[in-house]
Amino acid sequence: MSTRPYTVVDLPQFDAIIDARTPAEFALDHVPGAINCPVLSNEERHLVGTTYVQVSAFEARKMGGAMVARNIARHLDESFSRHGTQWRPMVYCWRGGMRSGSFVNVLRMVGWDAQQLKGGYKAWRHHVVDTLPALSTALSWRVLCGATGSAKTRVLHAMAEAGEQVLDLEGLAEHRGSVLGEVPGVPQPAQKAFETQLFAAMAGFDPARPVWVEAESRRIGRITVPESLSDAMRASPLVEIVATPQARVDHLLRDYDWLVQDPAALSQRLGSLKGLVPNAALAQWQAWAQAGDLVPLLSALLNDHYDPLYNRSMGQYWAQIGNVKRVGADDLSPDGIVALAERVARLA
Repeated sequence: MSTRPYTVVDLPQFDAIIDARTPAEFALDHVPGAINCPVLSNEERHLVGTTYVQVSAFEARKMGGAMVARNIARHLDESFSRHGTQWRPMVYCWRGGMRSGSFVNVLRMVGWDAQQLKGGYKAWRHHVVDTLPALSTALSWRVLCGATGSAKTRVLHAMAEAGEQVLDLEGLAEHRGSVLGEVPGVPQPAQKAFETQLFAAMAGFDPARPVWVEAESRRIGRITVPESLSDAMRASPLVEIVATPQARVDHLLRDYDWLVQDPAALSQRLGSLKGLVPNAALAQWQAWAQAGDLVPLLSALLNDHYDPLYNRSMGQYWAQIGNVKRVGADDLSPDGIVALAERVARLA
C-alpha cells in the first residue's frame, strides 16, 4: 500500500474518486466523476462549527468524531460493500485534511489501498484555474458567428454528431446567451462548476484538429467565460451564418417553444430591456407578447435590438471580422441545419 503523496495528475489511476465534503459543497463544484460520500451532512458541519466557536475545539472534535464515524460506517454498508480487495479509491475533502484523512484511515483498515488527494478540492481548483489558459491557447479554434436566430447552437450540435470537435459553451452554462436565453426550470451552474466542466471538455480535445465554438460575449447569463478563452476565441478565424429574416423567425419559434406557452413570462423578461430600447417600442413588444403575437414581436426584436447589438459587437471585439467566411441560409429546419452544418464544416 503506497504512502507517497498523490496529486490531481494521479486521479485517472483510481477506481473511484470520493468527495467527503458536504452535499452543499459538492453541489457547488467537484472533481468530474466524483461521488459524494459526506462524512458530515450540511447540518452536522454547521453544528460542529458553531460548537467550535461557542463552546470549545475539544467539544467540537468529540461531537464531530462521532458523526464522522457513523457516516463512514453507513457509506461502508451502503456504497462499498460490493468491492473486492483490489479496489483503489481516492478521497478528498476541502484541503486534504481531517475529513478525508479519517475516511482514508477507515478504508485502509478494511484492506483497500485508499489514498488521500494532496491539497484536496483546493488543489483541484488551482489545477483548473492554472491549466485553462494553456488549454485556451493550445487549441485551434474556429468560431461560428451569426445574428440571433441563425441556429448557431443547433448547427454546432449537428457538427458534433458528424464527428467535429465542438465546445458548447451555452450548453455548459445552461443558458442561451440573451434576454430570452434562460432555460425554463433549469438553473445555471455555479461559476466554479462551469469552469470545471469547461476544463474537462477542453482537456479531451485533440489539439491537432480544429475546435468549433460559438461566438459568445464574456457573459452567458450570470456565467463569465474565462478571459484566456475569450481572448483566444476573439483572435481566431470566423465563419458567419447569414440567414434570411424569415428563416430566423421560423427557427426561433421552433427552438424557443416556451415563448408560445407562457406569454406573461415572456412579457416580464422583455421588461429587462427597459432603458435599452425606447419606451414606446418596449410597450408594443410587451403587448404583442401578452397577446401571443410572436411573429411581429420576434421580427422587431431582431431588427431593432439584436441585430444592431450583434453588428457593434462583431466590429469591436472580433479581430478576424475582416476575413470572415460567410455561409448563406434560407432553411433552418432540422434537415436544413444538417445540410448547413456540412457546409460550415468544409470551411475549417
